[in-house]
Amino acid sequence: MCGIVGVLARRPAAPLILAALKRLEYRGYDSAGVATLDEGGAMRRLRAPGKLDALVAAHDAAPLPGTTGMGHTRWATHGAPTEVNAHPHRVGAVAVVHNGIIENFRELRGELVADGAVFESETDTEVVAQLCAREMRRGLGPTDAAAATLKRLRGAFALCFLFEGATNLLVCARRGPPLAIGYGDGEMFVGSDALALAPLTTRIAYLEDGDWAAVTRDGAHVFDERGQPVVRAVRNVAVEPGSVDKGGHRHFMAKEIHEQPATAAAAVAQYVSPGRDRVLSPAASLDWAGLERVTLVACGTAFYACQVAKWWFETVARLPAEIDVASEFRYREPPLPARGAAVFVSQSGETADTLAALRYARSQNQTILTAVNVETSSMAREADVVLPLYAGPEIGVASTKAFTGQLIALAATAILAARARGAVDAAEEARLVSALCAAPAALADAISREADAARVAAEIARARDVLYLGRGPMHALAMEGALKLKELTYIHAEGYPAGELKHGPIALVDERTPVIVLAPTGPLSEKTLSNMHEVMARKGRVALISDAAGCAAAGEGVWRMLEAPAADPFIAPIVYAAPVQLLAYHAAVARGTDVDQPRNLAKSVTVE
Repeated sequence: MCGIVGVLARRPAAPLILAALKRLEYRGYDSAGVATLDEGGAMRRLRAPGKLDALVAAHDAAPLPGTTGMGHTRWATHGAPTEVNAHPHRVGAVAVVHNGIIENFRELRGELVADGAVFESETDTEVVAQLCAREMRRGLGPTDAAAATLKRLRGAFALCFLFEGATNLLVCARRGPPLAIGYGDGEMFVGSDALALAPLTTRIAYLEDGDWAAVTRDGAHVFDERGQPVVRAVRNVAVEPGSVDKGGHRHFMAKEIHEQPATAAAAVAQYVSPGRDRVLSPAASLDWAGLERVTLVACGTAFYACQVAKWWFETVARLPAEIDVASEFRYREPPLPARGAAVFVSQSGETADTLAALRYARSQNQTILTAVNVETSSMAREADVVLPLYAGPEIGVASTKAFTGQLIALAATAILAARARGAVDAAEEARLVSALCAAPAALADAISREADAARVAAEIARARDVLYLGRGPMHALAMEGALKLKELTYIHAEGYPAGELKHGPIALVDERTPVIVLAPTGPLSEKTLSNMHEVMARKGRVALISDAAGCAAAGEGVWRMLEAPAADPFIAPIVYAAPVQLLAYHAAVARGTDVDQPRNLAKSVTVE
């Protein structure tokens, strides 16, 4: 969500901060701000609602001096996205930037107001600055005042403190949302992730949950939640230079859709043997034969990847599987089997609800697997087994290449489980692996048909409501397609199991509502096409996505057809991700919405 950058540089700080904030735009935000200390230690601050360009323009008009500073992109939680609510928040000699939610801020605010504090903003963050300023008025130095403030806070936060007069100090803290410290040559940096710090340094240390640190140009003194000094490993984390440019595409999402054949090939290469007849996986050490059940937990698009994986685990590996939305799972506290494994899926590896669910499963003695795109993330560090996605940095808020990476990692794991459980023999494993190896080329074929998707999308863009239908794993793709359309175009869309149509949703069918039917040739295609004809009999406008054989079997009266490449049913969910992504993308372009940063959304949801 929000982005944090802090610098103790030997160069002007503000341009470095603004460039780093630009790299954090993908996280989602609605205001931005920067504060620096000039050579004499005096604090200067600029804030602006809206896009980062407004803050850059304000800085161009009145540049901030100094080599010490911090900046922030805010996704509003408490208080509207206005300049007064934008970070950094300053009270007296202290300024604060914050990602997360201070859960006891009302209690703290009441205490501070009773003590004479005057608040300027509606945010929960200002209480942090007010508390710290009060501790300094009571005689504590900057570092001790920040440490005392942290002890009063409940909730989830990543924080960075800047102090007037202290040109060689940043204090930062993490409880929940991620925070990293970057080590340079006589310079030090703080950032929400390695991508923000990539132009500044590749030497990164990640704070663990509960850590706080006093950072100077000589290094960082890190303390755990008990206040004990600790050492956090410094790693070389390189980010590809081209990962944050659009590569000639109009949007990051377009670039990332087109990168999928390459990223899928990279993932397949890691998960199958050189002979392409067996699965290789970090999960090979698990006792799959002894498992009673696998529990799959995620949010958003990753949840739909789990829904596909449930189908694979149960039909291929004959392993009972349950799926759950992380934000519900964590509060239901479900009973979990003594011999169970739990798989947590997240692009960032920092999704707050999924991380909390992981920790609950850990408390229930589950074996923990994570499928993540960031191998240095909190979820990766807390797992027994990490299933990397090999997708590379994903900038567009709507997940594309990470989704197909999740599917490949989960498909390979399901094959592995099937082999370990004796559910498939060597010949069937080789057949499934061969199908998985065909996925990158099939994705490339599907993406090559983009012009057809764009033509249909231009018509869908005029609709108020859209239905998506599919059976089996295509039900998950129907929901994913509907989610993509909703988040990118703001058109109301719903995905349903095609067999459930008669149990209510068919009442929504009329001549104005497009119905997108996903029906690859396979065991469920005849049933799906029968459901499609029930829609057509009620004047529904059907857009069929199928292969050549499926389109031929559809008969007359289909409103629009999008032909997809023929694919083994096992990999159809991977291949059909491309057409639903392209439909949503081109519908958004036709409507003129902000494709890469849809309203109200954030890339990495690090608050509850």
